[in-house]
Amino acid sequence: MTYSARAPRSPRNKKRLNIPLIWLASSIPIVILAVRAITNKLSANPIEFISQYTGWWTLVFLMLTLSVSPIRSIFNMPLIFPLRRTLGLVTFFYSLFHFLSWLVLDQYFHWTEILLDLTERPFIYFGFTAFAGLLILAITSINRIKMIVGPMRWRQLHKVVYVIAILGVIHFFILVKRDITEPLIFAALLFILLGYRLFLFIQKTRHKT
Repeated sequence: MTYSARAPRSPRNKKRLNIPLIWLASSIPIVILAVRAITNKLSANPIEFISQYTGWWTLVFLMLTLSVSPIRSIFNMPLIFPLRRTLGLVTFFYSLFHFLSWLVLDQYFHWTEILLDLTERPFIYFGFTAFAGLLILAITSINRIKMIVGPMRWRQLHKVVYVIAILGVIHFFILVKRDITEPLIFAALLFILLGYRLFLFIQKTRHKT
């Protein structure tokens, strides 16, 4: 009896297998937050805890999103490139949770207070601007809209993520008043990730000249 060899999986199939795993893994922090809420373990100030928790994870996933291209380039791992879009969407959803914790739980849709927050508290302004940018990038990640915008304009538009990351780190820096260890760590990671891209840009420019 002979057995036919199993056909190797194509890179495209591997990509499809990775995406659900990323979504599943990225949902773990939300599940933990839900469990803490059910068991009344959200600290003495639940609203503040939810806001800081979702904001922290937004920055984590944003850094992971920005890490995909350097990892792909340095380690020659083209298969991970599609994860950039997935991690970008995960970042947006966590930023949405973070935004809603402020809009709904903290402000109760009190529009006068919301406007005062935006004008009188700088960290709110930086955070809101970053969220608005992520919202635009999430909308333009839809394939149909991406086709309408065009590949060249789409790539230029999505470079705004670098500005969004800077705004997010500034938002965290201003928010934290005492221990700035974590904001410094995020700032250092962002410096490395953007610095690597600047290095590649300079190298590319030199080769052209």
